[in-house]
Amino acid sequence: MVTIPVIGVFTVSLIFTTFPTRSHHYLSMVRSFLNQRFSFFYILVAIFFLCSSLYAAFSQYGEIKLGDPSDKPQYSNLHWGILVFTSTMSADIIFYSLCEWMMYAQEPFIKDKPNVLEWSLTYSLFHWGPIVWSFYIMLAVAFAYMLFVAKNKRQKFSEACRPLLGEYIDGIVGKVIDLIAIFALIAATATTFSMSMPLLAAAVGKIFGIKNIRLLSLILIMIVVLIYLSFSVMGMKAMTWLSSLCYTFFIGLMAYILLFSGSLNFVLDSGIQATGNLLQNFVGMATTTTSDGFTQNWTIYYWSYWIVWCVATPFFIGGISRGRTIRDVVLRGYVWGLGGTYLSFIVLSNFGISRQINHLVNAIGSLQNGATYSQIILRMLETLPQYRIALVLLALAMVGLYSTVFDSITMVISKYSYQRLNVDESPSKLMRGTWAVIFMILPLSLLISNSSMYNIQSVAIIAALPTAIVMILIVVSFYKQVNKNRRS
Repeated sequence: MVTIPVIGVFTVSLIFTTFPTRSHHYLSMVRSFLNQRFSFFYILVAIFFLCSSLYAAFSQYGEIKLGDPSDKPQYSNLHWGILVFTSTMSADIIFYSLCEWMMYAQEPFIKDKPNVLEWSLTYSLFHWGPIVWSFYIMLAVAFAYMLFVAKNKRQKFSEACRPLLGEYIDGIVGKVIDLIAIFALIAATATTFSMSMPLLAAAVGKIFGIKNIRLLSLILIMIVVLIYLSFSVMGMKAMTWLSSLCYTFFIGLMAYILLFSGSLNFVLDSGIQATGNLLQNFVGMATTTTSDGFTQNWTIYYWSYWIVWCVATPFFIGGISRGRTIRDVVLRGYVWGLGGTYLSFIVLSNFGISRQINHLVNAIGSLQNGATYSQIILRMLETLPQYRIALVLLALAMVGLYSTVFDSITMVISKYSYQRLNVDESPSKLMRGTWAVIFMILPLSLLISNSSMYNIQSVAIIAALPTAIVMILIVVSFYKQVNKNRRS
């Protein structure tokens, strides 16, 4: 199971670094085809998962305990919530929170709106909101049921489809599903590292006066690997401690900007306004398929981006949810997930918007004149008093989020490499170390080849199509298994 993905990763990475122009051409062709032919599919998948998760919580299924009747939750509500957020949100959330509003502000679809900056934040809250969290939450419930109720010892993506596909899982169908899962996760790691690592490198470079950002990016990737591999080897207690530390840095960054940016009232007022705007327009936003390319470029990309992460992060959430009811996992999952992402976007995006409105930094103009997102973000942070404190908090939070996310997915994907593994057993250190290295190959090639944002997004969109099909099979299998158990 490991050999084929390794060969595939090396092959794709070699193609990206050796033929960057041709790679862009073929990625564009495939992405254009998927956008034209399958946009409706991604939209329907998103609606399906949102409705399914709410149904699971508020129907009779919500009372089902994920474990034996005597099982108690392994983690307190606080630790469980922190683990959910830090194991799912990579450093991308900080990067996008600081600059996504300026990306949207240049889109023709957003420019036609009456309040461009308000709608920019509204779409951020939409793209990081209930729909994408429903992917994680619904699959987490299905995986937890598989592990703690069905007592399945084969901890693989394909096993969650067994109630529907039966003995086919033991043959080529099961192997194909697991290979899809591994390739999707590799695409996910490539996307997250390639998008936000330049910001982390720019912040660290600013702190220490280092100007070679590309080299610094490669060094920081290695440091992140060492951190999450070390904590992964030490086990769940160490990971819980790392998650709490990471969350402290994240909250510290939010608090520093809220208290010292001078924009507290603006942040709160604009956040409430954007949230209200989202509530009023949610159904229309979720079902829009034609919007001058905006839906294809952003909504479809974001659904795809979260889908490829669904291979591992929901498995981790499910793995820490023994003893909880389905309703508890769904509702607490939404509270912690939406609470963390909305806090980040409302605080950091509005901080940037306030700098734009008050003419402290012309972020949109600088972007149009060729400045990078990282350069603009640093200029915004430099408007803060003692801005180096903010840079340190940003760097520590980003390293922490990288480490906790990859710690969790390394643990999960290593389990996929075993034919059988008890729930309480952990993969070997060698297996986890192997996957830690594999996960870095494609992101390194994308950084070395200086791939564009379009290329990086395209990788996620392409990998998401087969993954989404498997995700639907998993949900259908879950309901089939639950109904079978309730009848027996």
